[in-house]
Amino acid sequence: MRKKLIAANWKMYKTPDQTRDFFHDFLPLVHGPDRNAGRDEIVVCPTYLCLEAAVTAAKGSNVAIGAQNLYWEKEGAFTGEVNAAMLLAVGVTHVIIGHSERRQYFGETDDTVNLKLKSAIEAGLIPIVCVGEVLEEREAGLTDDVLRRQCLRAFHKVSAKKAVSLVVAYEPVWAIGTGKTATPQMAADAHAIIRAEAAESFGQEFADKLRILYGGSVKPENAHALMSEEEIDGALVGGASLDPKSFASIVKY
Repeated sequence: MRKKLIAANWKMYKTPDQTRDFFHDFLPLVHGPDRNAGRDEIVVCPTYLCLEAAVTAAKGSNVAIGAQNLYWEKEGAFTGEVNAAMLLAVGVTHVIIGHSERRQYFGETDDTVNLKLKSAIEAGLIPIVCVGEVLEEREAGLTDDVLRRQCLRAFHKVSAKKAVSLVVAYEPVWAIGTGKTATPQMAADAHAIIRAEAAESFGQEFADKLRILYGGSVKPENAHALMSEEEIDGALVGGASLDPKSFASIVKY
């Protein structure tokens, strides 16, 4: 059994004070023997400015803190960037890589995703690598090709031994923030393609253990149906993760 991972991607929302308020309300809802009880891994990914507040607020709980991005160089004249060592220094354990909004708005490519993945695993961070097709690609029947290409390029020259902590998130771009959600079967089919590509890159044993999350308008109303699919190993939650009660209900699906 692969342990499910439920991750919150806060995107560009919340100040440090709002972050502390969130954890004050959220932790009692998911902490303790009668709550999540360690059944799943829970990760919250706020903005860089809120990472330290989140780490402090979550200390001693069953909630880990992740970043939404990182840069692959160890240091240098890269204005506005943050590297893996900096994330580790403030207590971050996970990092999202290659989110579709990073690809769409900030020019990230399959190749930069690969560089960031290598940097994250070398540093000991748990990477959550995002892949997914846009609406035009799905309508043209290109979903399989897109997912295979994105995985192949992301995993290039990454060894199975070093990638042991890798997590992949399938995020159909047409379902992010639109209210549209892939059906559980559509998501499961896409996850099967990703798992097959992981088997090609890392071997079948690795692929069988690989956790693949679904992201794209995940809400309390659809979380249970999605999580019931054998191929779906958790969720990367956007807007619905900003509210403590909403995110707690997804965690407890």
